[in-house]
Amino acid sequence: MKIPSSDQLKGKWKQHVGAAKVAWGELTEDELLKSQGHSEKLAGLIEERYAITRDAADAQVKRFLNTLQ
Repeated sequence: MKIPSSDQLKGKWKQHVGAAKVAWGELTEDELLKSQGHSEKLAGLIEERYAITRDAADAQVKRFLNTLQ
């Protein structure tokens, strides 16, 4: 599966915030909206909030984005 491009994701991010909130309940809807689906921003938020490594956060974001089609 192909990960959506940044432009594709940004345009539809509001539709995916609910799923992201389910995946990362510790993040607020506002934080998710502000990230605009950018994988780097999301990974940074997840790394900080869940106290995990950047690699682990990147892997979680990649898996999540792979589910969005």
